[in-house]
Amino acid sequence: MPAYDFEAIEQKWRGIWKEKGVFVASDLPSTPKYYVLVEFPYPSGEGLHIGHPRSYVALDIIARKRRMEGYNVLYPMGWDAFGLPTENYAIKTRQHPQDITQRNIANFKRLMNRLGLSFDWSREINTTDPQYYKWTQWIFLKMWEHDLAYKAEIPVNWCESCKVGLANEEVVGGRCERCGGMVTLKKKKQWLLRITAYADRLLKDLDTVDYLYKIKSQQVNWIGRSEGAEIDFPILAPGNLTMKVFTTRPDTLYGVTYLVLSPEHELISSLLLLCENQDEVHAYIGEATQKSSFERTELTKELSGVQLRGVMARNPVNRRIIPVWLSDYVLSSYGTGAIMAVPGHDERDLRFAKRYGLPIIEVVSGGNVEEAAFTDIDRGVMVNSGPLDGLKPNEAIGKMIAIVQQEGYGRPKVQYKLRDWVFSRQRFWGEPIPMVYCETCGWVPVPESELPVKLPEVEYYQPTATGESPLVQIEDWVNIDCPRCHGPGKRETDTMPQWAGSSWYFLRYCDPHNDKTPASREKLKYWMPVDWYNGGMEHTTLHLLYSRFWHKFLYDIDIVPTPEPYKKRTSHGMVLGENSEKMSKSRGNTVNPDDIIREYGADALRLFEVFMGDFDQPILWSTNGLVGMSRFLQHVWKMQDKVSLQEPENGTTHLLHQTIKDVGDRVEGMKFNTALAALMEIANHFSSLPTINIKHWEIFLRLLSPFAPHISEELWVGLGKSVLLCTKSWPIYDPSQIIKETLDIPVQVDGKLRQRIRLPQDATDEEVKAQALQAVTIYTQGRNINRVIIARRSSNMIVNIVTGA
Repeated sequence: MPAYDFEAIEQKWRGIWKEKGVFVASDLPSTPKYYVLVEFPYPSGEGLHIGHPRSYVALDIIARKRRMEGYNVLYPMGWDAFGLPTENYAIKTRQHPQDITQRNIANFKRLMNRLGLSFDWSREINTTDPQYYKWTQWIFLKMWEHDLAYKAEIPVNWCESCKVGLANEEVVGGRCERCGGMVTLKKKKQWLLRITAYADRLLKDLDTVDYLYKIKSQQVNWIGRSEGAEIDFPILAPGNLTMKVFTTRPDTLYGVTYLVLSPEHELISSLLLLCENQDEVHAYIGEATQKSSFERTELTKELSGVQLRGVMARNPVNRRIIPVWLSDYVLSSYGTGAIMAVPGHDERDLRFAKRYGLPIIEVVSGGNVEEAAFTDIDRGVMVNSGPLDGLKPNEAIGKMIAIVQQEGYGRPKVQYKLRDWVFSRQRFWGEPIPMVYCETCGWVPVPESELPVKLPEVEYYQPTATGESPLVQIEDWVNIDCPRCHGPGKRETDTMPQWAGSSWYFLRYCDPHNDKTPASREKLKYWMPVDWYNGGMEHTTLHLLYSRFWHKFLYDIDIVPTPEPYKKRTSHGMVLGENSEKMSKSRGNTVNPDDIIREYGADALRLFEVFMGDFDQPILWSTNGLVGMSRFLQHVWKMQDKVSLQEPENGTTHLLHQTIKDVGDRVEGMKFNTALAALMEIANHFSSLPTINIKHWEIFLRLLSPFAPHISEELWVGLGKSVLLCTKSWPIYDPSQIIKETLDIPVQVDGKLRQRIRLPQDATDEEVKAQALQAVTIYTQGRNINRVIIARRSSNMIVNIVTGA
């Protein structure tokens, strides 16, 4: 038997798979399809890190298993290649981002191929390809046509380091999710997409898909649907000014003792004309704009504010005159940007009222006022609330909504935490937004026949000091004729965010070479929706939410055939360094897959990626564990010498059918680690036998193939097979052969534990004896078997084999 040369074997089979095109999906409507998808990566300069293969290998196991089950499988790969990191590096090194991107993609693809991933490379896409982003631009124009894209001056999250505006979802803990720099609020004109128009459907349709609970709950919380009322508080001044406030607790209106506006509220400019302390207010607004949303809403921070002296409002339910304040703990991006303060029943309002000596009124009984601040809605009764007195809060809410609606100073309303998606980026390396501004016509879309609007060729694109895109400096690209009136016009110089291209890429895989539409209806009808999609939890409120929004819009305009893009969504845990920290170069704990493959082989790395722990949980990298996978494959390689035509005994047949069931069930349940453990168990059993029946060996190789495809193919062809193993059928277990109740039986030799066997609980002593002796042959060779003691106690059993010289 030749030695196990994993490098030669893996290179050989990668070449054969590529030559035969075995992983290329066919557009065959008569064949059942299965669309397996992993999030396509951003091709960074650091290359493929050891965390990427965890998702790729797990879904590769699914894809390979589905092919063996008879499905026409689409398992594609591409590149999410626009974005800030490449542009920042290009600026620093004075290279073109496209050149950097192409080098990075080549490196990523090389490593993916080394892992034996069964991607269909004939459908490879790249978001920076003009023939791809032509259709990203086309979708944007369709959104413009349907009033879902608009430009407005708004306070945006501004990263001073990247000099770019960020969507709320791109700010993590008050910092830029890309560079980690602090984020402040800055007013800028931005393009926005009206994702809020789809908030209710994005929420309700989660009931129609198979997503992990933690994924659904994150989206539910981010969308943040709240039912309540919008209340009009009149300002006591000429001009009929009214402050609108949304509240989920209209029952507490009698407890409102002051109003608070966000520093960016649209009424501020009008109210300042009435204000007696304008300088103080202006100074406070200036300080507030230097803080991030995270800093402003942090629960533990000391609250601050400024009263608009001379500006008063009226509480419409009790006619009480109340002051108006500004505070940075109120955000314009949530609700109406104004709150009615009920310090008797809200922790933050209470802290603010105590600091500034504002009145506190209890309107829900339940102890002293400070305790009442945290009264549960289902507890206590209304007090000091006129017609609501004596009602429980949940009863009072409906009654108060009816009252304010009847009196004309309020209305029922559903509010969402979700804000419209800020879609502008003041950078070069992104899809140009296909709009032209004309002084006469306003914003005019670029005609579809002129798409794609390509990025201009430039040598240097340092961000501007003003925060505008560097494209603004390329005058011959910016200055064009208005498409409508043919007068002077200017192109939009902001580009789309990186999330644009990834919001529909799964559709392009279905028909990647179509130059007339994003993808043909016929092919979309066959392939969509995606059957199993896996990605990072960090993208749940970014890409996953955005892509569901885009897909629903395309469904509404009859481009796609399904209202949801993904049937099933799962997520994998992060791979941490051996020091339990997130892998990064700065921490010095990164692991290069190239080095691992070079020393242990791709199959060993594939096995370890799925064996380290539960797939949906974070796991620690361990080189020792990798050594174990390498030894297992060496062990499997050596077992081929034991394969024979000898008839199998019943115990092995039972165990094999149980293994078929266990591996299949566990793979479908994302228990890849325990599925592999089942394969190891049957391999250990095989090694205890003097021979391995050839039919059993063939079944074992078919089960092992999706996990370790290279060695499995080599062992398969070693049996004289001419048909590729990856094209053979997945084994089907015989229910009559499944061991209903089994025992894990320790086998001792002269009192020392040497092996374990698994047999039915009702196995006879003769069957137990035969299996036990077979399992420990290596320990009894050359010795006499004096006695075999089988001890049965309740549902347990132990075997002790006593030998002599």
